[in-house]
Amino acid sequence: MSSAWALGNQIILGLGEGEHGLANLRRHEECVVNVPSPELWQKVEVLASFTGANPVPDYKKDIFHYEKNKFSASGLTAVQSHRVLPNRIAECPLQIESRVVNIRTSGEGTRFAIIEVETVTVHAHECIVLDDSHINTVTWSPLIYNFRHYFGLGEELGKTFRSEV
Repeated sequence: MSSAWALGNQIILGLGEGEHGLANLRRHEECVVNVPSPELWQKVEVLASFTGANPVPDYKKDIFHYEKNKFSASGLTAVQSHRVLPNRIAECPLQIESRVVNIRTSGEGTRFAIIEVETVTVHAHECIVLDDSHINTVTWSPLIYNFRHYFGLGEELGKTFRSEV
């Protein structure tokens, strides 16, 4: 996955056209958006080197390898989802079960697809929940992947006048 952003209960995902994950989304039309914390970056990096495609496509052979159980090979734990087929990752503090609304290719000559998913169920570790219905932005710091580098968030600088908490 190259990118993700959310607005309301919709999440937009950017995936490469040749990705096994895109084929899975077209086939099953469900996913879990697992949002890791910065402490998980090394496990995410191990996970990133795997593909579920067997045999591995020629264009991927030099840097990726097939792994049937990508979660356990990365040191992560699969947990059954409540409302969608794909598993959640237990170690990720935020797990968003979702259904595909739309898949759009980005045009001729490009190699990316834009996937719109709708949130079905949200799971959050207690340590990042505020008032049973909000994410505590003081305690929650998602892992940020920025131009092939991993980051966490820095200190809060302020909040918008529209913030509820």
